[in-house]
Amino acid sequence: MVKRMLLRLARPLDGFLLTLLVAVMVIGLFVLYSASEQDPAKVLAQAVNIGIALTAMWAVANVRPEHLLRIAVPLYILGVVLLIAVAGVGQVSHGARRWLHFGFVRLQPSELMKIALPLVLAWYFERHSARLKLRHFVLALVLLLIPVGLIAKEPDLGTALLIFASGFYVVFLAGISSRILLGALAATVAAMPLLWSHLHTYQRQRILTLINPSLDPLGTGYHTIQSTIAVGSGGIFGKGWLHASQSHLGFLPESTTDFIFAVFAEEFGLIGNIVLLALFLLITARGLVIAADARSLATRLLAGGITLTFFTYAFVNMGMVSGILPVVGVPLPLVSYGGTAMLTILLGFGILMSIETHKKLVKG
Repeated sequence: MVKRMLLRLARPLDGFLLTLLVAVMVIGLFVLYSASEQDPAKVLAQAVNIGIALTAMWAVANVRPEHLLRIAVPLYILGVVLLIAVAGVGQVSHGARRWLHFGFVRLQPSELMKIALPLVLAWYFERHSARLKLRHFVLALVLLLIPVGLIAKEPDLGTALLIFASGFYVVFLAGISSRILLGALAATVAAMPLLWSHLHTYQRQRILTLINPSLDPLGTGYHTIQSTIAVGSGGIFGKGWLHASQSHLGFLPESTTDFIFAVFAEEFGLIGNIVLLALFLLITARGLVIAADARSLATRLLAGGITLTFFTYAFVNMGMVSGILPVVGVPLPLVSYGGTAMLTILLGFGILMSIETHKKLVKG
């Protein structure tokens, strides 16, 4: 009886993908224990976050993709309305207005857009798949730029760029013309001086310190300098679990969130980095296989967009910690401490599993 119940619960889940996800999350719990100065309460809180997120993933995996696509437009509109509300009445924290308070619940609407934007774009291209023309791609870019612009004004440039990437992947996979892409790239390059003038001072400083962190070693360059020291000091085999001196001595900032990869690299070295990167690549590969096997345009675009966005998040965080990208405040997916990001990521994988499980029921 118990075995039959477990099999029924596991039926909508992709076993290989779930195994990879759990492996990364377990690694995250071990690293968090070290990065938090061996605080069991923090590890327990993250375990609860994981349990809630896995439950949500399972629930979404049980919903057929066509039902998910039906809520794409309302979800997108809700996300945009909440982003507009943030601009007016959002809570200011660390100089940015990103949160809404609803009594005892605090919501960051930009997290909602990580799911809503790829969903609405996949729905849109499916609806016009028989006659996709230039105007459809232009409107898709408008749908993409509205939330990106609102998030950038918070200001939260890092999240804005990553949400732009999540929408752009869907547009790209839908078959946007290379001429449009080249034209957009040329326009972006031409607008660089104007874009630079509209960046906040701290954002410009982050870009400058990426080129030369020693310009402000105790200010904007501090994070980059300390994280690269931690990554480099791990060597090939690392210093061993619970022996990350940079974080334990207080040199490494945000060691449980944005810079947890530096703690991992210091303790497990190059070998550990390769293992973690291999897990991320296997997750990405499995997601792309699901996208390739999907039975409709919408599900192919949605699966591809979610998968490539996950890889982008991991790449940006590792690049940021390693000093090859600016510090933009992006957590390492499935590893960094935090409930909202964990929930959003696993909801995305729940959609992937739904696409895989129900592909025989979706008309091509």
